[in-house]
Amino acid sequence: MISTRGRYAIRVMIDLAEHSDGNYVPLKDIAARQEISKKYLEIIVKEMVNGGLISGASGKGGGYKLCRKPEEYSVGEILELMEGSLATVACLEHGAIPCPRASVCQSLPLWAEYDQMTHDFFFGKHLSDLIKKDGSR
Repeated sequence: MISTRGRYAIRVMIDLAEHSDGNYVPLKDIAARQEISKKYLEIIVKEMVNGGLISGASGKGGGYKLCRKPEEYSVGEILELMEGSLATVACLEHGAIPCPRASVCQSLPLWAEYDQMTHDFFFGKHLSDLIKKDGSR
């Protein structure tokens, strides 16, 4: 299940893509538009800055902005930063210790196929696919 952290991070990224004209967007504006607590967003954007998704500046004219163009962000990278591994089972996580039952596990192909579909779906969608174009999505 994708948590509020992951969902809100995507909403922040969409908001920045739609409302940035090259300048920093104040967090209070994002919070108001997205109807999300500014305090909660402060935690989320800090992690996003540390993860290199967005940049931030304090003071007059400060706020947040994207580091790259919207089409250069996959939804998968945003979710993985905020949620960690999207693997459905522990044995398929990146860097997992090989399971001694893998060669005889009858359910492993099911989980591997599901993981591949999930990966392809989220990494095949880009921030630019989510932003409003001419008043619609």
